[in-house]
Amino acid sequence: MLLRPRQKELVANTVAALKEHGNTLAVAPTGAGKTIMLSAVLGDLFKDDISKACVLAHRDELTVQNQTKFKRVNPHLSTSVYNASIKTWHGDVTFAMVQTLSRESNLATMPVLDALVIDEAHHARADSYLRVIEHSQKVNPAVKLLGMTATPNRGDKLGLRPIFSNVADQITVKELIASGHLVPPRTFVMDVGVRDELNKVRKTALDYDMGAVANIMNTLPINDAVVKHWQEKAGDRKTVVFCSTVKHAQDVAASFNAAGVPAVFVHGDMSETERNNTIAAYTSGEAQVIVNVAVLTEGWDFPPTACVVLLRPSSYKSTMVQMIGRGLRTIDPNEHPGVVKKDCIVLDFGTASLIHGALEQEVDLDDHNQDGDAPYKDCPECGASVPIATRECALCGYVWESANTSKTLGSNDFVMTEIDLLKRSSFLWCDLNNDDRYFVATGFNAWAGVFHKDGDWHAVGGRKNEQPKLLASGERIVCFASADDYLNLFESEDTAHKTRSWLHQPATEKQLQYLPPSCRHDYNLTRYKASALMTMQFNRQAIHSAINSGRAA
Repeated sequence: MLLRPRQKELVANTVAALKEHGNTLAVAPTGAGKTIMLSAVLGDLFKDDISKACVLAHRDELTVQNQTKFKRVNPHLSTSVYNASIKTWHGDVTFAMVQTLSRESNLATMPVLDALVIDEAHHARADSYLRVIEHSQKVNPAVKLLGMTATPNRGDKLGLRPIFSNVADQITVKELIASGHLVPPRTFVMDVGVRDELNKVRKTALDYDMGAVANIMNTLPINDAVVKHWQEKAGDRKTVVFCSTVKHAQDVAASFNAAGVPAVFVHGDMSETERNNTIAAYTSGEAQVIVNVAVLTEGWDFPPTACVVLLRPSSYKSTMVQMIGRGLRTIDPNEHPGVVKKDCIVLDFGTASLIHGALEQEVDLDDHNQDGDAPYKDCPECGASVPIATRECALCGYVWESANTSKTLGSNDFVMTEIDLLKRSSFLWCDLNNDDRYFVATGFNAWAGVFHKDGDWHAVGGRKNEQPKLLASGERIVCFASADDYLNLFESEDTAHKTRSWLHQPATEKQLQYLPPSCRHDYNLTRYKASALMTMQFNRQAIHSAINSGRAA
């Protein structure tokens, strides 16, 4: 399996930091492939430096996902699991549940580790994690400690420096949008006349007083206005809504249903069965909107979700990033046939976007005073410093925006120059007709193509003795990213052959027999491009079928 170019960079930087410092933190948002990268880091360390490792997670599904992906990256290394049901350390790498391993009786059975990886490392200062970390360091002071997270800055403002002395690398949301691995957000700040009141809500130890937020936001006129604005901006989209309290969520869902929009709501006090059934109603299409209170913030993804509605403020940027992140995943057409997603609309009826701005997070490993200053901005008219959510300067009267309007944020943040995957890819992409519409790349084990048809781009991949399948539809860069990732799954550095000298040799006589007569007069036709043209010719009908079946589903 091959890594993306940016993944390779993070892995190399992380291995170097571990060798220099003995510990490090690597930061990458949802969609970057954190598990693939941590697996590659361990695989590299096993070559010279370590012989026993543990990957620590806090949920069963993460443990299973981590083990499965690790085997794909490192098929030569053995694995084992340590959780409430299975307790074994026989593998080269053990995937453990922190709730189980952190018990004293279980820690006593833990072998000497050469490396300990903390998945979702922003949790690492919790007592359960600290018990495992401290025990592993006690029995082996030289143990290498790696943390991987998408949200490095904790809500309780406790930094991670007591555990990690440095940050090896950070992949940003911008990079993933520019490379086609996330869709861009289009953010609208909606003013329903309560922003000044929201600015006065006090903060508790962990967040704003959500009861006070609900008293302001949860009125029938506001809930109806939310539905009306949603219908205007995103009425055909699968949507997740974040509310302040259970009653708030219940009433917002009722307003959607009253407007004829099927909506369900989910909250933490539900039983697991009831919660799963409610989420299933949304993912199956029975409901178009799912309203929640602090349930779907972390660890839940349904890629067809293409709108996020914020009906609560957020003290911490990490919380806002997690909420908006629920809508940024791209679509796998094999899992969600017929769904094309080009962006995610974010409707912010509170102050989170105004306070926190762009989705990028500046990593800070140090603790922060709970009573730190609120963010400020300078008035362009008189230079006065005012709270960042202020609409009108109290000194000179300068107005940043008028009431009862919406404003699109983030266009300058996310409309970027496309990362040229054609150059950075491990594969040589051929523009078959030299018209920027039909591209094919081949390896020894698989091929992939990106094609422009009927106004949209489509990525298709195939392997020997397998029917070609649709990989993505929509934006050009998303399709190239999906096609490149498909090739990465089945090829290696040895089979990518982008730099092999024979690629640029003239097409062979055998190849020309399979190609149109006009190709005999193309004296620039290379052996590799002839192979790409043959791939297109032999699979043309199957490619059209894959594209059409995905569109019609």
